[in-house]
Amino acid sequence: MATPTPQTTPSGGLRERKKQRTHDALIRAALELFTDQGYEATTIDEIAEAVDVSQRTYFRYFANKEEVVFAVQEMVEARFVAELRGRPASEAPLTALRQAVLGAWDDIGGAIASVVPVELHMRACQMIESTPALVAAHLRRSSDLEEEVSRLIAGREGLDVDTDPRPRVLVAAFGGVMRVASKVWGEGQDCSVTAIRELTRSYLDHIRPAFDDDWRTGQAGRSTGDVNSGRELSTPDKERVRNR
Repeated sequence: MATPTPQTTPSGGLRERKKQRTHDALIRAALELFTDQGYEATTIDEIAEAVDVSQRTYFRYFANKEEVVFAVQEMVEARFVAELRGRPASEAPLTALRQAVLGAWDDIGGAIASVVPVELHMRACQMIESTPALVAAHLRRSSDLEEEVSRLIAGREGLDVDTDPRPRVLVAAFGGVMRVASKVWGEGQDCSVTAIRELTRSYLDHIRPAFDDDWRTGQAGRSTGDVNSGRELSTPDKERVRNR
């Protein structure tokens, strides 16, 4: 492999920085237009014009209007999934989810602010909640994310997500808490990342006692029979029952 020359390395870096600036500028212009005049009323031509680029350039970055609406949220979600993958295997499922989302908020605030002002991100969240077409898209995206996280949790615990309901039940509860926290944050006066992080921490603490036991041993709070009520016991569960 040829070693990059001093001339090629900076130019490559410059091109990437220029592309990133255009990408971020399109997001900011789109969210400003969407929140000012409405999602349906805003055209892709208007977004491109606001950044002084062509419609063709816009489509190099985003396939449609929906993609640009959720670009910042997608960044936040990707950071959360990365944090979850990195949590210690010894952590109980809810603890891993809780620490992953709080860790993501610790790191993501600066990343959001580097693309759009947090205040604009908050207004965009409110705009999504009041736009039927975007509510449907948001629910679809949330469902896809919950399925991905459910399978990740099941893998951590050595469970089959298609026969053991606990990962999906837990992630559904976790997702519900996140939606409530986001709604309260969006309706409040404090639009800071610190505020959403604190709301998330507080709300998750309310459901922690119900879920934060050891799924691998069946200990803490609930018996194995209670946990498996309404479904056939998995092989590890049968072993635990025989050993009780």
